[in-house]
Amino acid sequence: MKAASYLSAGTVDLPYEVSERLRAARAQAVSMRKVAKAQTAGNVVNTGSSAALTWGSNDGLSWWSRVGSVLPLVALVVGLLLINSIQNDNRAREVAEVDVALLTDELPPAAFSDPGFVQFLKANR
Repeated sequence: MKAASYLSAGTVDLPYEVSERLRAARAQAVSMRKVAKAQTAGNVVNTGSSAALTWGSNDGLSWWSRVGSVLPLVALVVGLLLINSIQNDNRAREVAEVDVALLTDELPPAAFSDPGFVQFLKANR
């Protein structure tokens, strides 16, 4: 806006014909600038795409690109299932160790009712 005010300030001393031509040129420049902005925004919206947005279309994703975009999700699911299986095996192994310790040791019957007995077993492994 400062540039427009500086340009307008210098037109006071110019003849009428010259000032009208300058006004028309300014109006034309402003209208061209607005069109250029609208085209730029439209191009960004039209060309901005990703694999998630164009999954159902055939605009640029080959079969391998689609497989590559799903592959990380498959790897994540397989990893989570593997972690769950390993944790279940570890829990079963710990319970089995406690059972083996209980069944192989010669303990008095009062030891089984002791609340600190499980802690004692874990500490002496």
